[in-house]
Amino acid sequence: MAQTKVKSELIEGGLGTDWQSAVKTSNFTAETGKGYFVNTTSGAITVSLPAGTAGDEIVFQDYAGTFGTNNLLLSANGSEKIQGTTHNYKCETNNATVNLVYQDATKGWTADNIITTYVALVVDYLVVAGGGAGGSGPFTNANGGGGGGAGGLRTSYGSTSGGGASSESTLTSLASSTNYTVTVGAGAATTSAPATHGADGTNSVFHNITSTGGGGGGSEQSAAGRAGGSGGGAGYNGAGGSGTANQGYSGGTSTTSNGIGGSGGGGASAVGATNPGGGHHGGNGGDGLSVSITGTATYYAGGGGGGTYSHSGAMTPGAGGQGGGGTANNGAAGSPGTANTGGGGGGSDNANSARNGGAGGSGIVILRYPSAKTLTIGSGLTGTTATDGSNKVTTFTAGTGTITFS
Repeated sequence: MAQTKVKSELIEGGLGTDWQSAVKTSNFTAETGKGYFVNTTSGAITVSLPAGTAGDEIVFQDYAGTFGTNNLLLSANGSEKIQGTTHNYKCETNNATVNLVYQDATKGWTADNIITTYVALVVDYLVVAGGGAGGSGPFTNANGGGGGGAGGLRTSYGSTSGGGASSESTLTSLASSTNYTVTVGAGAATTSAPATHGADGTNSVFHNITSTGGGGGGSEQSAAGRAGGSGGGAGYNGAGGSGTANQGYSGGTSTTSNGIGGSGGGGASAVGATNPGGGHHGGNGGDGLSVSITGTATYYAGGGGGGTYSHSGAMTPGAGGQGGGGTANNGAAGSPGTANTGGGGGGSDNANSARNGGAGGSGIVILRYPSAKTLTIGSGLTGTTATDGSNKVTTFTAGTGTITFS
């Protein structure tokens, strides 16, 4: 009894540690002045720390030498701090002795061999808008339609964004448990003949990042391509639509001296090609941009190919730009841009009959963030999540709604 009383007095005076003989093998709440043998062989163990006063101590000993495999996790009490922060901490050193000392309300519990478990929310993004539709041709004259422009492309991942710009900044100011809007822009619908310019694609959005829908391709009656994320290619004797700065390039132009096929729509990394001089061939769509945000290099946002003037014989239509542009089929309607690439639709080819311009491809939104974080997808959105190394990648392919991180 005398020994027990002396031991108690020493502990209360801060001169000793009251070691607990029962080894801890599951989560528990610690008490000041006590020492614990902690066995994490079966998995990580979370210790809930008490509120402290200056000079309080708690000691933890790695019982089985497994803290490096299954960590000792330290959770603060309410607004109490660990190492001067409100974050939780851990020890990941085998055979460690963790001697926590409470300093004050500013520093809280401190030790020299613990590290924070906090992972910052940093988000990289690829936001591609819907592609513009290719232009259609007339019943007479058989002039080809211009290719649709690709949807605007903005990305923070890699070194390059759309329109030849440097990649944008990774987002570091997003907050957990906050709603952020995501919209996947639709591609423009098929362009009805005769002689109609293509419609523009729809914008895609993530938070404050907006990519502009691709511009529609021109026709004989509405020769100029439309402006957009990337501009639509011109029809007969018109100007290419302009692209949006830091998103995409302009569509190709066309004049009576360089043939009466349509020009290519602009892409994320190249201007749409003018229809070849002196002929009736269509111009190629501008190439898209390769982005590896999913872990695999993939091209997005290629412009649509221009249609041909073909009543005097089969001419070559413009090819779709690499990365989702539609191809203008020879003597037929323009092909659509590839879904979820933001590719522009192909301009129509004509053989003394009206042909429809190809629809634009739908856009895409891709987010890359630390694996320790969780993204919750709200109603109205279609999305899937995969893992690439130490990051998660969530790909949205349709819809509009909100997401939250935790």
